[in-house]
Amino acid sequence: MRRFVHRLRNNAKPAALPPVPKVREVTRMILTHPDNRPESGRVLLKELLHCCRELDEACELIARFASILLHRRGQEDLERWTADAEASQLPELRGFATGLRKDWDAVMAGLTLRWNSGPVEGHVNRIKMLKRQMFGRAKLDLLRKRVLLAS
Repeated sequence: MRRFVHRLRNNAKPAALPPVPKVREVTRMILTHPDNRPESGRVLLKELLHCCRELDEACELIARFASILLHRRGQEDLERWTADAEASQLPELRGFATGLRKDWDAVMAGLTLRWNSGPVEGHVNRIKMLKRQMFGRAKLDLLRKRVLLAS
């Protein structure tokens, strides 16, 4: 009996399962604008969403949030989105929505006002990069010269 079962096991080759996508690949598919997704990514994402209800809910909330940011729609849309995210079963999105509520005035200002701190943040980022490049090599006088010459 053992030889017979052993022969059956050797002859029966299991069907190859498709490779499981990596988390990074699924994240990229979810965060990519639907018009920019490749066809293979659309098909795979559709299959994943069909299999996992939580992922479907996450995709829907993420798409709504991206639309709010892209079109800079103000308070009523973000308020509704935040309430839906806090009511969801996804702890990551609930935590994100809670964080938005903690700094609600700044979030609303970012979505509704035309002013932003982008240029200032760019200069700060450039100065930090110069400082990291010079770490341990020089003092403030050389950093000052590099910042002024790079401008």
